[in-house]
Amino acid sequence: MNLHDLAPAKGAKKRRKRIGRGPGSGHGKTATKGHKGILARSGGGKRPGFEGGQMPLVRRLPKFGFTNPFRVEYAIVNLTSFAEWKGSDVVTPQAMVDAGLVKRKKLPIKILGNGELKKALVVQAHKFSKSAESKIQAAGGRVEVIGGA
Repeated sequence: MNLHDLAPAKGAKKRRKRIGRGPGSGHGKTATKGHKGILARSGGGKRPGFEGGQMPLVRRLPKFGFTNPFRVEYAIVNLTSFAEWKGSDVVTPQAMVDAGLVKRKKLPIKILGNGELKKALVVQAHKFSKSAESKIQAAGGRVEVIGGA
């Protein structure tokens, strides 16, 4: 056996149906759409979700809730993440991204007070919880709120 002898199994590859390519193709004239009727027309057929005149599911189900278009989503970082902090004493948002504490760099960062802080750090973030702020200051560090949230 050689490379040129290799071929897919018989019936494994099915040819695509080419419609509207003249009478020789076997799918010319009406191009498999039949004669007249809505399905033969351009843009014909029913819209998605149409249930034959019955009240559609999307209209039968109750609507509820509200999505605030102005909601600001924060990337959350807990104080436990700073327990083994190896970088400089100034923790910037970019340093948190580089350390892998924040996955998406576009989000503003909020520091939460879960955990304890052993060393004095200057932490820069867009928002701080009250407990995080007090724990950072209790460890001898400083909190710097930066803009852009």
